[in-house]
Amino acid sequence: MNRSRSRRRVIGRSRPTFSASFARALRTRWDRQQETGIPDREARFSAMLEALGAAVGSRFRVLDLGCGTGSLSERILRKYPKARSVAIDHDPVLLKIGRTGLGNFGGRLTWVDVDLRRPEWTTQLPVRRFDAAVSTTVLHWLTGSQLSRLYREVAGVLRPGGWLLNGDQVEYSMDSEQFRRLSRSVHRAFDSSGRAPGETWDAWWRSVLADPRLAAEAELHRIRYPHAHTDTPTPDLAGHVRRLKAAGFREVDLVWSHWDNRILAALR
Repeated sequence: MNRSRSRRRVIGRSRPTFSASFARALRTRWDRQQETGIPDREARFSAMLEALGAAVGSRFRVLDLGCGTGSLSERILRKYPKARSVAIDHDPVLLKIGRTGLGNFGGRLTWVDVDLRRPEWTTQLPVRRFDAAVSTTVLHWLTGSQLSRLYREVAGVLRPGGWLLNGDQVEYSMDSEQFRRLSRSVHRAFDSSGRAPGETWDAWWRSVLADPRLAAEAELHRIRYPHAHTDTPTPDLAGHVRRLKAAGFREVDLVWSHWDNRILAALR
């Protein structure tokens, strides 16, 4: 056997390439594992897209907060061909998967590595004014004080008359104890319903972080997120509304909900 040729094959195996097709497969797995924990995720997406179009029309610039692999931006840009999105996240693994698997959508999608927990994050945006800001399954990672600051900063980059749409699990207010109890009962019933098991959040992350094609991003991920995102003390519904009003939003209300899975809308 030719030794140089054999050596080249070994080197090739030790440095696998991160292809667009592989990234798209990871994006598909991401969506499926998200649906394992949020079975009405697509219903929430559909409601958000309808609300967005009704609020700002079909030609707009949107800021996607905590975009992950780009699931929400992709759906927005497919539904609204004249829209543009700036998608921001701070997780290098998710950004790598999103950028590689989804691309720039014909120049309509811009990816930005930004940490929403830092006060200066708006200075890193490529534009200064947006018609809308959206997020989905993200802001519950923030504490109450972080969320208060974030809402003020989002209000600062929205044009007057712009909208914020936040789709997330938002607890019933503390004084609605019976509703909180009912919601917990529904979740327990769903969790024990015997549905076909899917890939979990933990299993997806274990697999992805161990893949040599994402070694550099996985190392940076561990530096940026040394601790798991668990048990963050996040505000209830009343806490969100109070913070949005204090941030300068004129009107705040729910536009869709399924128990504590909600879309909270705020008008700048």
